[in-house]
Amino acid sequence: MTTKSTDPTGGPRSGNSHLAAPGRLTAEGPRTLRAGFIPLVDASVLIAAAEFGFARKEGILLDLVRDVSWANIRDRLAFRQFDIAHMLSPMPVASMLGLGSNPSPTITPFSLGRGGNAITLSTRLYARMRQGAGITETAGALENARALAKVIEGIRARGEALPTLGVTYPFSSHNYEVRYWLAAGGIDPDHDVKLVVVPPPMTSDALAAGAIDGFCVGAPWNMVASERGTGRIVAVKQDIWPSAPEKVIGMRPDWAETRPETVSRLIVALDAAARWCDNPTNHDALSEVLADSRYIAAPIDIIRRVLAGEFNLDSEGNKRVITDYFTFHAGAANYPRPSQALWIYSQMVRWGQTELSPEGMTAAAAAYRPDIYRLALGPGATPTDATVRIEGETEGDRFLDGQVFDPHAMATYIAAFPVKAETREDRSRDEI
Repeated sequence: MTTKSTDPTGGPRSGNSHLAAPGRLTAEGPRTLRAGFIPLVDASVLIAAAEFGFARKEGILLDLVRDVSWANIRDRLAFRQFDIAHMLSPMPVASMLGLGSNPSPTITPFSLGRGGNAITLSTRLYARMRQGAGITETAGALENARALAKVIEGIRARGEALPTLGVTYPFSSHNYEVRYWLAAGGIDPDHDVKLVVVPPPMTSDALAAGAIDGFCVGAPWNMVASERGTGRIVAVKQDIWPSAPEKVIGMRPDWAETRPETVSRLIVALDAAARWCDNPTNHDALSEVLADSRYIAAPIDIIRRVLAGEFNLDSEGNKRVITDYFTFHAGAANYPRPSQALWIYSQMVRWGQTELSPEGMTAAAAAYRPDIYRLALGPGATPTDATVRIEGETEGDRFLDGQVFDPHAMATYIAAFPVKAETREDRSRDEI
């Protein structure tokens, strides 16, 4: 790389995280941490910590390993090939509930931020929505969902194949967000569409090939499809629930317990990197690093626009600017709030992946560890509102359908949804 960016700690930025200077830790063994990640913009904080000196300042060498799927990330963390990992926010919750094909206890003491997802439909399907429901180019997320419901009614009446939509993993924010969006529009995700798993970098190609009719994925792959002229962005994460955590740092509980100083120093480094990533004046340097083939390997101009929240919704010139499309630090974006873990659990129950129980609530909440976060950063880093709070009740934090989530009234909350999974004891826990 030829970037001239500087290390915020005072020296020149190394173009390779493996070239960091020796660290300051001496009591806990090797300080190199092997970290798995998926090529997405929401890995920015982890990548910036390695590339811009924040980890080195805390005596940590981050060995970043690019992977191809969330299932691989899960397994390699479980089998100790990774020390830490860039993970979907529901993955630690699922692991603590024993869900999935290879459950292994996983916790997160640090969220990597909010934002980045978008729901993209094929231009063919979107054209049918425009024709069948008369929506305008500026239609909102809920209008688009209702328009799709009308198209699906027609598809059923003509005996056509139902639309196939891609998500990145069964226990993912993408799965729950696309289901939430569909259901808010009156579409049953288990009966009116077909949901399949597609790795993030393959979503745009799958859409172009006609293998899927839409997908929910993180940046930049949502905008890649729209700029190719094969997709239309119809909803983004902020439309569904602005405060939803997107990606987190996952680690094994036993690993964290035996390396408290390393974990604390890692959190300090990530906190500094997150603050740096939030500053727009650093986005050119960040974009250059993210575009590199070692990381996202996507066009730098698309990454710059993604970081600025400037969306090309399609190839026809329709645009949307979303303030704080990515929030890496501000507004307690890094705080691992147990009430958010419990909301994720509520969606797992809603869609039949698990059952509601007191034990399940305890396990889900235990996946998010604010105690470790506070230990590393001090009490001043803790948000002033309650750790377990009511979600979706404040301005700027509304759910798409106007629901409010009270973790203390979980059963009532789930029962109030008009669209939810049937109760089937034989339902596969990995089922999309």
